[in-house]
Amino acid sequence: MEKTTSNNETQPLTTRQELLDCKEGEDCKENGLLVRNPKSALRLVEDGNKVHPSQGDKEEAGQISNGYSVVQSPVPCNGVGDGEDVQCTAPAATTTTTTTTSTTCGAEAQQQLMELDERETWSKKMDFLLSVIGYAVDLGNVWRFPYICYQNGGGAFLIPYTIMAIFGGIPLFYMELALGQYHRNGCISVWRKICPIFKGIGFAICIIAFYIASYYNTIMAWALYYLISSFTAELPWTTCQNAWNTGNCTSYFGTENVTWTPHSISPAEEFYTRQVLQVHRSKGLDDLGGISWQLTLCLLLIFTIVYFSIWKGVKTSGKVVWVTATFPYVILFILLIRGATLPGAWRGVIFYLKPDWQKLLATEVWVDAAAQIFFSLGPGFGVLLAFASYNKFHNNCYQDALVTSTVNCMTSFVSGFVIFTVLGYMAEMRNEDVSEVAKDTGPSLLFITYAEAIANMPASTFFAIIFFLMLITLGLDSTFAGLEGVITAVLDEFPHVWGKRREWFVLGLIITCFLGSLSTLTYGGAYVVKLFEEYATGPAVLTVVFLESIAVAWFYGVTRFCSDVKEMLGFTPGWYWRICWVAISPIFLLFIICSFISSPPDLRLFQYSYPYWTTVVGYCIGTSSFICIPVYMVYRLSTTAGTFKERVLKSITPETATEIPFGDIRMNAV
Repeated sequence: MEKTTSNNETQPLTTRQELLDCKEGEDCKENGLLVRNPKSALRLVEDGNKVHPSQGDKEEAGQISNGYSVVQSPVPCNGVGDGEDVQCTAPAATTTTTTTTSTTCGAEAQQQLMELDERETWSKKMDFLLSVIGYAVDLGNVWRFPYICYQNGGGAFLIPYTIMAIFGGIPLFYMELALGQYHRNGCISVWRKICPIFKGIGFAICIIAFYIASYYNTIMAWALYYLISSFTAELPWTTCQNAWNTGNCTSYFGTENVTWTPHSISPAEEFYTRQVLQVHRSKGLDDLGGISWQLTLCLLLIFTIVYFSIWKGVKTSGKVVWVTATFPYVILFILLIRGATLPGAWRGVIFYLKPDWQKLLATEVWVDAAAQIFFSLGPGFGVLLAFASYNKFHNNCYQDALVTSTVNCMTSFVSGFVIFTVLGYMAEMRNEDVSEVAKDTGPSLLFITYAEAIANMPASTFFAIIFFLMLITLGLDSTFAGLEGVITAVLDEFPHVWGKRREWFVLGLIITCFLGSLSTLTYGGAYVVKLFEEYATGPAVLTVVFLESIAVAWFYGVTRFCSDVKEMLGFTPGWYWRICWVAISPIFLLFIICSFISSPPDLRLFQYSYPYWTTVVGYCIGTSSFICIPVYMVYRLSTTAGTFKERVLKSITPETATEIPFGDIRMNAV
């Protein structure tokens, strides 16, 4: 167990029996840190009165030249008095070993012991960057941003979008990366080191992730169905001579003198609604109908791919993203070139970028810009915390935040050209305005409008295959990330239960998500997907991130947080970042939350208008995750000893020190 080295060294302890053993001539084996110091430059705190130092005492604790502190753990146990030090002297005259120790009991002792083990890290820096980019760049970049952009003033929309990114989205993105990298914990246990009373945020994030996995992967199952159907000489959504077509089916490509009437339905739309979704066999949310076995098999294959990509941790998922994160960019470039060469493409580009400056005076444009940048970058889902927790301590997460957020925003912008060059082509073929062609939103934009355009291009089979492969890889990245956020959170919170059983926990999680997706696989499953998309994630995640920013900036303290960043990166965030974290970003989030509550979305899908009771159901779904936060606060205050004031103070004070690496040494930072 003992190593011979000339450098400073620390060793985590591994057994509870060793907690009380400290014999002369041997290393002290406590639930603390064994520190050998051949030089006198490194001094440890030995004053028993400093066992419970406040964060304000950071400077009074034993300081090292780089600002790290080494202090005692505050939990007494097994007869070792509070603040009592145990010292062991090695037999060699030239080396003095002083060990500051404390002991803990039960599950918390096991958890702290496991935290001292070497945490898994990314094999390469690029694994981390590609994982974050793959998470941030998802299906929403392809279908939501282009639609939001042209709906809110075209090129003029880029102004509020950029402003909201600079003052809202990127600061929150940077904050989560820094929190995860410094504290090296998932979204549940990290709050023990920040502000314990907000621990319910972590549980809320896990529930939200479950809801997302329950509907988001179904969209990938649709794409997989399209992909399988594309391996034919003639794509099945090009003609009206199929079993699922109706009398209103009208194919205007390659046919002269075809009149497009208000009752006309394209073959692509009928393939999507009547063959893939089969929504005509459902009356709505009150009668979803049976389960589509074709989509069930597609979803089962999707979850199987997900399981074998993440079951071993970031070492395996970091390799998979080299394909899933880069492949979409290759396809986007190919589709951009192809779209630019189509007749009428210029009409779509003009419609996409033509500025309508009057739109900037409308409040909803700024709300849409704030919501788009927030959901695009994705803070608050626990993913950035989890991914950053596997970084090396001194990794430049500031640079990572700027690079990945810039790539994400540029991808959204370029995706607009990919979509609207094709919409311009569609308008040219139909002899209509682009605004008439671009009515479809969300998944319909991809599975109806874009699929129809691809079907009528030369080499349509090739372009259909690569397009739906791109959609699947875009979705897989986000699924990897979302589930990894939950896995990291649970494994860090319950290491003594799941620490050595990751594969089994991941399997159980995948099965649970699959069972939770069954309602979206019914004939009315598209209605369920729409309901979850609008209510299960939006307001709940916004509220979670709002409270997270308040907890970090106001309770943990922006000064303390900036000090943490300096310990990692060697420089302190400037006033711009401080102001954003303390005021601008919370206001930015509160602005979106209030706008959503004041005007809940009026849901409509195809010809189905959602009844009023679905709004109540939607708010109940959203509340079911957020309710974890106040429930845990009440639980925390009721189980903490002392007067009410003492309970509050204990609940907002970090209860666990963060281990900071210093060369080969690990130290507790307080």
